[in-house]
Amino acid sequence: MDIQAYKTQGNGLKAGIVVVLTSCILILSLQTASAHCDSYDGPVIKDAVEALKNNNVDLVLKWITEEQESEITSLFSKTYALKDGDYEIYEIVEKHFFETLVRLHRETEGAPFTGLKPAGSTIQIIQMTDRALLDDNIEDFIIKLDNHLNSVVREKYEKVAELDKVKNHSVAEGRAFVEAYVDYTHTIAAIHNIIEHGAAHN
Repeated sequence: MDIQAYKTQGNGLKAGIVVVLTSCILILSLQTASAHCDSYDGPVIKDAVEALKNNNVDLVLKWITEEQESEITSLFSKTYALKDGDYEIYEIVEKHFFETLVRLHRETEGAPFTGLKPAGSTIQIIQMTDRALLDDNIEDFIIKLDNHLNSVVREKYEKVAELDKVKNHSVAEGRAFVEAYVDYTHTIAAIHNIIEHGAAHN
């Protein structure tokens, strides 16, 4: 293999790694969003509860597309009509309404619906983003996020820096260095990619 072919192959491998990493990041973002949108303390169901409380379907229409409105509007009316009836029946119908709303919302994200999740299942960092919006206070959240990122990056850096000193002492130590180096650099690349390009729903 000549040098140019080797370089081409190497660039192809690097591009492949970037594609895989980007895919993993987007999948993780979707999974995180799914856990958030599907949970009983997530914003979708919170709006649904408020909509049923005030008989105002408009509060949930923002979570779906115009094409999905008729299904939700019809189901909302049927659900609300049973609100003052048998409690056990209403619970079943209400849950069906929640599930349908969340399922349709997940369709707009291009993600599957895997059932409603219990309150508290949302990861802490996402709970913190919602709290920042609720309190209208981004400053505290940024400080906490910065501290967390600082801790993660510093820990990975210190590990790879320590292994860098002994990476040529043996094959085993060299491989340990490579594993730590890949983890460190890919973490930084992932953070940079999200900062630069965002993490779209779909």
